[in-house]
Amino acid sequence: MAEQPLLQAKQITKTFPGVLALDGVDFDLSPGEVHVLLGENGAGKSTLMKVLAGAYQPDAGAISLNGRPVRLASPRQAQKHGVGIIYQEFNLVPYMNVAQNIFLGRFPHRFGLLDQARMHAESRALLDSLNMDIDTRARVVSLGVAQQQMVEVAKTLSVDSRILIMDEPTAALTDREIEQLFAAIHRLKQRGIGIIYISHRLQEVHQIGDRVTVLRDGKYIGTRQVGQVTVDELIAMMVGRTITHLFPRDYQPRGAEAVRVAGLASGSRLRGVSLALHSGEIVGLAGLVGAGRTELARAIYGADPYETGQVYVFGRPVKAASPDKMVQLGMGLLPEDRKTQGLAMILSLSENVVLASLRRLFPRRFVDMGKEREVVAEYIRDLRIATPSPKRLVQFLSGGTQQKVVLAKWLCTHSKIFIFDEPTRGIDVGAKAEIHGFMNELVKQGAAVLMISSDLPEILGMSDRIYVMRQGRIVAEVDREQATQERIVAYAMGHGVER
Repeated sequence: MAEQPLLQAKQITKTFPGVLALDGVDFDLSPGEVHVLLGENGAGKSTLMKVLAGAYQPDAGAISLNGRPVRLASPRQAQKHGVGIIYQEFNLVPYMNVAQNIFLGRFPHRFGLLDQARMHAESRALLDSLNMDIDTRARVVSLGVAQQQMVEVAKTLSVDSRILIMDEPTAALTDREIEQLFAAIHRLKQRGIGIIYISHRLQEVHQIGDRVTVLRDGKYIGTRQVGQVTVDELIAMMVGRTITHLFPRDYQPRGAEAVRVAGLASGSRLRGVSLALHSGEIVGLAGLVGAGRTELARAIYGADPYETGQVYVFGRPVKAASPDKMVQLGMGLLPEDRKTQGLAMILSLSENVVLASLRRLFPRRFVDMGKEREVVAEYIRDLRIATPSPKRLVQFLSGGTQQKVVLAKWLCTHSKIFIFDEPTRGIDVGAKAEIHGFMNELVKQGAAVLMISSDLPEILGMSDRIYVMRQGRIVAEVDREQATQERIVAYAMGHGVER
């Protein structure tokens, strides 16, 4: 007799104004299973998860838990039925300690007083079950991302969750932290907990999954055993076509020097960094989290000050660097966190596209709405930006579409130098291929691109040359012909021969 599923969702349908987000979707989960959910941005993954977690009510369909029909009218009700969800953006109170966060809203009491000893003892037991050595009295703000994630897991388990939904759990983790997370997931599986795992990292499907389900445009495409499906087959299911060139590059002789950094230093963050970037090339910047890559990008762009060193743009030294000056010199920065640093989330797509170009487009300080519409329509067409209207607020667009809006903003400035910091983090494989294609076109047209990425296949697949950073220094420069994943990792971890 087949094992009773923990969860069954049948023919789930959910409509928002003008959008059919889920169209008769089926999904199920067994005890002790990791069921991976894949799909491009806008495929319906998040909507389905919020339906299963009680945050949304389906317009049609049925949900059963342990064979019994249920109506999950709210997140609290879903929690009572043993369904827990860990969102990509954590729901933790930073200045409360670990134990207080785990029991937030459910503090144990004794004789009418908060039972601190019990709260910390039970929190310690939960963290021990995950093999996590985290001080229950430490404030959450003092923890790293991986530790915060384990606190979220412990918080979910503290209410006896039998179903755990994890949304992009490795998006901001290092390789070592991912190993720790996967080890914790294996322990949860052994306890019979079912895990729904959402990720854009296709290599993780075979590392952690038992089964995989694919959604596309709100529809159920299919479910496969992980051992019986290839990455290429999953991509075809997700996008409805075969992507043959995830890393499209037309290599060409490099042009004149666009940027030179000489001896840039800033405390322990940057320690005498020197590099060069030429027109017509993509230079990759690799390294572990904390190596100083983002700090270097921000210093070059003038967003953060540096103590010593010099930045040259097209052969001329930049004095009193600032983002405004760098924009005038033809440089654009696509930051790691597009939501807080790259976009004004409360403004429309149209307003975001022209935001950095107002001085160039409207020198008389009068905004010509007709001209704005014309300019924005051009970028929507050329970058294939999926939006119902240019007036759509960017906060309601998918991650991949938001990244295209950031790119459109800098193209609108007529930039010739681009710094891409994690350009494809958190976006689906179809959007990744498009972003890579746009980068290739930029350098073919003579632009210079500095690309920071923690995705080694992306670094290897897109770069002409690769600099490797470690502890605030450039420790190696590798040409693409000599670059391998093993060599880059060895330099990043200090095992290679340093410069």
